[in-house]
Amino acid sequence: MANRPESLAPPEIFYDDTEARKYTSSSRIIEIQAKLSERAVELLALPDDGIPRLLLDIGCGSGLSGETLTEEGHHWIGMDISKSMLDVALERETEGDLLLGDMGQGVPLRSGVIDGAISISAVQWLCNADKSSHEPRLRLKAFFGSLYKCLARGARAVFQVYPESVAQRELILRSAMYAGFAGGVVVDYPHSSKRRKEYLVLTCGPASLSTAVPQGKGSDGECCSDDDFSGDEEDQTVRISDRHRPVKKQRVNKKGKGREWIIKKKEQMRKKGNVVPPDTKYTGRKRKSRF
Repeated sequence: MANRPESLAPPEIFYDDTEARKYTSSSRIIEIQAKLSERAVELLALPDDGIPRLLLDIGCGSGLSGETLTEEGHHWIGMDISKSMLDVALERETEGDLLLGDMGQGVPLRSGVIDGAISISAVQWLCNADKSSHEPRLRLKAFFGSLYKCLARGARAVFQVYPESVAQRELILRSAMYAGFAGGVVVDYPHSSKRRKEYLVLTCGPASLSTAVPQGKGSDGECCSDDDFSGDEEDQTVRISDRHRPVKKQRVNKKGKGREWIIKKKEQMRKKGNVVPPDTKYTGRKRKSRF
């Protein structure tokens, strides 16, 4: 889709000063963020004992989702790659601690200190290759692996995501499972194109812990299981992004193009007046692998 933000620019560039303020001043976005955050907290299934928990808000932006955590009586740490978004969060005097960082490089927190994590519309950004050094699978591995370590055993992580395809959803889920998480995808209103929302609900800890995936909300207000979701989308490929830099093809000599062929071509180039390196005993010799 052309209107997906992750298809336009990297998050730290897309959410510049102008976009960050525009995003935070939209009453529609504020309302949507509040509803998504409330649902994410509900899926966290935190104990109802009145004890504040320390939660992690990944891709916290300007702190809209963090306000829900504050209203629920919890402490939170917000992490985002956009400095502009975090600057707006500071201006709004959000109560969470803010951390500037790229989740694709891992979550830089101590082991076992986080009681739960949420993320609203952020994890799918890891499926883009914004730089030549970016590999989506490795970035997802770094993210989920480090998140697993910083969560307390038995804690949950809930990510509201907008996967671009079935394969992208499976890539994200498979990366989480590889890191040690248990869980699955909860789909609210699966038969409604407008209200449909997907949440990746993960549990950190051994299989002996309760890792049952909650049911999603149905279009009639009742709950529906993941079995009601039909993953029959036509696009079965993981689209890395139109911004992915194409890999330059290395020029490889075809079979049969040995020393004689190279010398002949060099002679033709000399006749055309081009500057060509002189022929030596190394001309046409196959180079040994450096690895």
